[in-house]
Amino acid sequence: MNYYSTNGNAPIASLEKAVVKGLAEDRGLYMPERICPLPQDFFDSIEQRSFHEIACRVAEAFFGEDIPKDDLDRIVCDTLAFDVPAVPVTDNIYSLELFHGPTLAFKDVGARFMARMLRYFNGGETVNVLVATSGDTGSAVANGFLGVEGIHVYVLYPKGKVSPIQECQFTTLGQNITALEVDGVFDDCQALVKSAFMDAELNQHMKLTSANSINVARFLPQSFYYFYAYAQLKKLGRTNLVACVPSGNFGNICSALFGKRMGLPIQRFIAANNANDIFFRYLQTGHYAPKASVQTIANAMDVGDPSNFARILDLYGGDHAAICADISGATYSDEQIATTMRECLAETGYQLDPHGACGYRALQEGLCEGETGFFLETAHPAKFKQVVDDICGGDVAIPERLQAFMKGEKQSVGMANDFAAFKLFLMSR
Repeated sequence: MNYYSTNGNAPIASLEKAVVKGLAEDRGLYMPERICPLPQDFFDSIEQRSFHEIACRVAEAFFGEDIPKDDLDRIVCDTLAFDVPAVPVTDNIYSLELFHGPTLAFKDVGARFMARMLRYFNGGETVNVLVATSGDTGSAVANGFLGVEGIHVYVLYPKGKVSPIQECQFTTLGQNITALEVDGVFDDCQALVKSAFMDAELNQHMKLTSANSINVARFLPQSFYYFYAYAQLKKLGRTNLVACVPSGNFGNICSALFGKRMGLPIQRFIAANNANDIFFRYLQTGHYAPKASVQTIANAMDVGDPSNFARILDLYGGDHAAICADISGATYSDEQIATTMRECLAETGYQLDPHGACGYRALQEGLCEGETGFFLETAHPAKFKQVVDDICGGDVAIPERLQAFMKGEKQSVGMANDFAAFKLFLMSR
C-alpha cells in the first residue's frame, strides 16, 4: 500500500519509506491511500479470538500487502508479549489497562511494533531514531529499541517536566540510547525533531527517522487494543460502547478512528484533555489555534500543537461537523483531576493515574443511558508516584520493573532549545 502526505506536496511513498523516513519531505504526516474494512464475520466472532489473533488480523489489513503474513505475524506476536485487560471500575465504566508492558505505559505497543518493523526493513545502514517525549514515549521507544543492532535512538525531553521515574527509564540505559535534556517544553523538543528531518545537510550526514506517533509504524498498531477492548466487552454482553482517550499528541485516538473506519463498532469517542485544551476548543469553534503548552500533573498530555490533528483533519476531509459527530471533548484542570483521583479511589477502590483520571471523569460526565464506556489507563500510577501519593494520601507500590530502572545512573546530555546546537551535536556523532 502507498502512503501520501497530509500536506499534499510530497511524492507518494511505500510502506518501507514511510516507516524509515517517518516524516514526508513537505513536513506532512504519512497517511495510507486507503483504509481496508474488515469483514462482518470477523466482528461476529471477535469475542472468541485472542489478543494476538485479533491484532494479526488488523495488522494484515494495514500492512499485509507489503509484508508476508508469517513475518507480520511474528512482528505482532513478538510485540504483544503482555495482556491489555478491560477491568471494571463501576457498573458501566471499564479501565483498559495499557500498563502491563515493559515500561508500564500504552506506548509499549507502538514502540515495540515499530522497532521490529524498522529492523525488518533496515538494510544494514545505521538508522538514527529521533524521538521527542513528554514522558512515556521516551521510555517506551528507548526500551523497545534497546540493543537493536544498526539503530541508535536520541530521546529529546523537556528539562524538569517529566516525572523522575519516567526520566530514569530512558536516561539510565546507555548502549544505543542517548538522552538529550532540552531547556524548554515538549513542543520545543518536537520542533527540533521536525526541523532535523527537514535539514538537507543533516540528512546527507546520517539516516534519520522518528519514533513519535508521527510515524505510521508507531500510531497504527495502537488500534489493536481498541479491537481487543471491544472483544472483551462484547464477551460480557456489553453494547453501545463509548471509548474515552486521554489525549496529548492525538496519535492514540487517531488510531481508534482508523479502527472505526475499518468497521469497529464503537459508537463514539471522547478526547479527554488536561488544561492544554486546543482540540477541545477546535470542537467548540471549528478554529484550530495551537499555543504554547502549559505544565500540568498529567504531563504526558502537555502538548500545545498536537501533530496528529493533521491526520484527523485529513481523515475527515476537513469537515468539522463530521469530526464532531464522532468525537466529543472534555478538558480538566489539575484540581479537577486530583479530585477525580481521590473520589474514584474512595468510591471504587481503583487507583487512577492523572491521565486515566481525565478519561474516567469524562465518561462519568458524558455517558448516556444504556451506554458502556471504557477509558484508557495509559500508564501505571507508580510512574507518577509523588503526584499520586500527594493527592491520594497513600504509598503506591513501585513494580519491580520500575525499581530496576531507578537503580541506574542518569546519563543525559544538556541541550539548549536551539536547532543549530542540536544539529551540531548530531553532525559530530
